[in-house]
Parts: sequence; C-alpha cells; structure tokens
Amino acid sequence: MRLLSKAAQTAVCHRGGGSRQFWGWLNAVFNKVDYERIEAVGPDRAASEWLLRCGAKVRFQGFERWHHDYNGLPTGPLGRYKIQAIDATESCIMHRGFDHLDGLKYLEEIKFNKCIYIEDTCLERLSSIENLQESLYMMEIVSCGNVTDRGVIALHKLRNLEYLFLSDLPGIKDREKTVERLQTALPRLDIALDLE
Repeated sequence: MRLLSKAAQTAVCHRGGGSRQFWGWLNAVFNKVDYERIEAVGPDRAASEWLLRCGAKVRFQGFERWHHDYNGLPTGPLGRYKIQAIDATESCIMHRGFDHLDGLKYLEEIKFNKCIYIEDTCLERLSSIENLQESLYMMEIVSCGNVTDRGVIALHKLRNLEYLFLSDLPGIKDREKTVERLQTALPRLDIALDLE
C-alpha cells in the first residue's frame, strides 16, 4: 500500500496541477472490466467487487443490510448472493465498467446520486441490457450533471420500470417532451420530478 501511495504522490507531483487527471485515471482503472474474474466468480460477485471498489453500495436479495466495505463482502458458495439494489451515491462508476451489469438478473433498484461520471452513454448502456429490461423497476437520478434528455429518454427500454425520480439535472432542457416520451413508452411509469 505504501508503494501505491508513493506512486500516486509522484504522479500528482510530476503532472503539475494534474491531481484531477490522476484521479480520473485511477477511477478509470477501478472501472476496468476483468472478464476472467466475471467468469471465475460469477456476475453478481464481480459486479459487487466493482461497485464497492468504486465507492458504491450493494444490497443482496433476501438481505436488508447494505454492503459498502469491499473486504466485508459475504463469502460462500458462488452464485449464492444476488444483487438486488445498487446505491451509487457519490461513487466513481463510469460507462467503462457497465459491462459488469450484463449478467445481473435480480437487480431491481438503482440510485445514481451525485455521480460525476454518469452520463447519457451510461444510461443508454444500462437500458440495452436485456436482464435489466426485465428486472429493474425503480431508479433515481439526482445531481448527475452530465445526464441530458437523450439519456433519460433511453430509459424507455426498461420495460418494467415503475418509478423514476429525477432531480437537479441541469442537462434536461425539454422536460415536458422527455417525460411525455417516457410516459408514452412506459404507461405504468410513475415519474417524480424536481427539475426546477
């Protein structure tokens, strides 16, 4: 750990004001998909590791408790723990890591709150995952400055989405049209807005 810390300090010092670039690089490393790991431990375990590594929390099916400690992930037979909910509040998850979500079959809820790397391509990718089109029924997107109308409209592919909360999204420029398009595609969807 000391070696990593020393390397981080050296990288920041040599870039001269490159602290932001360094953290962006490190976050990209945390989001890198290891397909061999997914194959070895299964999609839910690999996705849990990715999410916790990036600062998000997960809740497993049949449990009330949220897991946020990477080292505290439950152990046991592979495939026993299925992700039911993700709280990505203030996490560094980004589009590059969304392949981790491909094998999740029991994911019902996602919260993106103050996620600086969440953008339209993330929501488009999420909406294109067939398993999530069936399982996801609740989503919150709050204070994600890179989300625009295009990303929100892409959520129309989530056929079972029943609740969507949108708040503090300055990239939403045509609120009425965006909501109308979602409601037309998903008549059962309850949309709560706080976009003033």
